[in-house]
Amino acid sequence: MDKQAIYQEVSQLLVKLFDLDAEQITPEARLYEDLELDSIDAVDMVVHLQKKTGKRIKPEMFKSVRTVQDVVDTVEQLLQAE
Repeated sequence: MDKQAIYQEVSQLLVKLFDLDAEQITPEARLYEDLELDSIDAVDMVVHLQKKTGKRIKPEMFKSVRTVQDVVDTVEQLLQAE
């Protein structure tokens, strides 16, 4: 899965899970400030990403995630670590 495909998946997930408008979601959008997610939402997102990728995501991988692009980069790293 390339970076663009991962971005599409993450965007669709954010729209579906949190009723966000697709226009709100950009690579630079900050999860907590711009998209108004909270820590419970972040956990929810990680659970869904784990199901999508079939990979276990360690909590420390997501500690530094702040933007949509950070999520995409983290998922890409996870998929490459096979």
